[in-house]
Amino acid sequence: TAHFARRFKTTTGLPPHRYILGRRLARAKQLLAQGRHGLAEVALAAGFCDQGHLTRCFRQAVGTTPAVFA
Repeated sequence: TAHFARRFKTTTGLPPHRYILGRRLARAKQLLAQGRHGLAEVALAAGFCDQGHLTRCFRQAVGTTPAVFA
């Protein structure tokens, strides 16, 4: 797995976990922009374990909460 992680980072510029987190956040932003789903629904659809996890990661990456972003 260490070999995969090194090759992945070399190819994408990000470690696997950061890449996946970025993809999940992008999906959450897309769903929030649609405005058709609640925060808990967005969190689960984007691959987060719960709304709190989405909120923590979103605030750290974007600088605001998902509720304010929507």
